[in-house]
Order: sequence, then structure tokens, then C-alpha cells
Amino acid sequence: MEQPSWKNPKLGTMKRAALWLVEVVGEGKSFTKAQLRDAFPDTAQIDRRMRDLRDYGWRIDTNREDLSLGMNEQRFVKQGEPVWEPGKATKASNSITATRRREIMSRDGHLCRACGIAPGQNYAGSYEAAQLDIARREVIRPDGTTEVALITECNRCRVGGRKLTADVTQVIAGVQHLGAIEQSILVGWIAEDRREFSALETLWADYRTLPEEARAMVRDALNPS
Repeated sequence: MEQPSWKNPKLGTMKRAALWLVEVVGEGKSFTKAQLRDAFPDTAQIDRRMRDLRDYGWRIDTNREDLSLGMNEQRFVKQGEPVWEPGKATKASNSITATRRREIMSRDGHLCRACGIAPGQNYAGSYEAAQLDIARREVIRPDGTTEVALITECNRCRVGGRKLTADVTQVIAGVQHLGAIEQSILVGWIAEDRREFSALETLWADYRTLPEEARAMVRDALNPS
């Protein structure tokens, strides 16, 4: 089937936006909100129509997913369903509705399940505030089957964890290798759904974030001549 032009007025706005990404922007390339609006000057909600493409498997990143992008930039990462073809503009069954999004965040305590940060809370050592969203995580079940689960993550963890896979069997095996005391401690952490890091663990994490010259200063302080 011949691909139509993004300028075809007989197509809906979302289909034309998809074609504009393919024909004008190109996969892997970035574009600005101004460029998008200039291409569709008569469409008041063109940003929303383009976001709708994510429900059809299109990946369009903002600076929440790609920290190298500016506030008004987006990146066309990957094409999804060719929505301009007959029968293709049917929403994927795993699209996340606003109601489902609220349910997942409530279930997860409105905290990032990867690092525990709350929305609006500043990351340690910075003035950057966390934003929470829903991420899809591939989970390998004990029976060997794989499913995609929805999880609340912050903007930083979503970028770093996009290619991670959760292996339940591996986690269970690790638990079974713990001693009785360690298992008891883990049960407590799970019951509270949180854990407090000791001063030693916090210092280790802080040390690992330091540049090499600063780490050398710490090593010298621990081993005075």
C-alpha cells in the first residue's frame, strides 16, 4: 500500500502527525514544539494528537525520558503501528488510561518503586524535582513466562531502567539463600515497604558519586600517613 502524504487533508490529524514524523522528522531525530505547530497551524491541540500515537506503539520521548532534550524538544524514537492504513488505528490493549494511571500510582504509594522518591521531591544534591509516571517493566515469572507489568517510576529511573527485566525466579532464589536472621530482616522491610540505610551505607553511596580526585581525598582521610 502506497504511503500517503502527511499533507493529505482527507486524513485525520493524528494520522497526518504520524506521517509528518516519518516523512519530515525521521526516526531518531528531534524536533521542537514550534516546528510541530508550524506544520499544523490550524490544529489547536496538535500536541495531544501526537501524544495519542503512543497508544499505538509509537515512542516519542520528551526531556522526561531523554535528559539530553530541552524543555520544548521531543525525539521521534520509534515508529509504531502505521495508523494511516485501514484498520490500524485501533488502540493497543495495553494503553494506559488516566483512571488506570491513578490506580497504579495509588497502589505504589505515589512513590518511585525504583528509588523511593516522592513527586516534587528534589533529588539529593540537586535542585531537580522528581516527576512520577508509569513505566512498563518486563517481568520473567517463576514458570518461565514473560509479562509486562506497570510500575510507578520517576523521570530519572525511567531513563536508566528502560531496558531492565525483572526476574522473579532469581529474586526468590536469592531470598532462599539468605540465613534465618537475614530473611527476618527482609520480611520487616517488605512489611514496611521501605528500609532505612545506615550511616555507613549512606556514606558509601555518597562516596561512589564523587569524582576521582574527591574520592582520593576521602581515601587519604581514612589512611593518614
